[in-house]
Formats: sequence, C-alpha cells, structure tokens
Amino acid sequence: MSITLNHTIVPTKDKDAAARFFARIFGLNYDGPMGHFAPVRVNEELTLDFDSADSFEPHHYAFHVRDQFQGTQYQFITIPGDVGAPLFASPDLDQLSDLCSENW
Repeated sequence: MSITLNHTIVPTKDKDAAARFFARIFGLNYDGPMGHFAPVRVNEELTLDFDSADSFEPHHYAFHVRDQFQGTQYQFITIPGDVGAPLFASPDLDQLSDLCSENW
C-alpha cells in the first residue's frame, strides 16, 4: 500500500496573502480563493489549503527542493528587494525565518 499526503490546512492571519507569498517564492500558481480556502497545488499529490484564523499554534513545514532548482529560489527568498535583506518567513515580513543555507 502506498500512502501520500493529499492536502493539509495551513492556518495564517491572511489566507490570500500567505498563499500568494508561498506560491511566489516556490514558483507555483495561485488562482485565488476556492470556497473557504486559498489552495496552492504543490505537486500532483499535495495541495496546501491556506485558511485565515485569528489565533493558532505554530506549525512547521519542511520542503526538499531539487538541487537544480534551489539556487534560484534561495537567492529569490534571501534577496526580496535589497541585496543583503534578511530572510523572512511571513508575507508581512514580521517573523525571521530559521532557514539555514548550509542545509540546502
């Protein structure tokens, strides 16, 4: 038997902004809200369903990015506008990320 993760709900303060941010940094498509959620298709099996919430427990999501793809995305993430700008984990730029470049 093969088991794959089909979808998961990602709680956030602003589902639309978070879905757009996630799709942008990973080069994915975001077509806008669908029903209650703001879904982003990650691959053939997985969709992240972003949902707005006033409060929620912190979550951790880890993604393995193919080697040929990572250089471009890491540069894009670490340099959102200014050279040397800090890496942020949220679209409103209020939470510093704990991403370690040596793990890429």
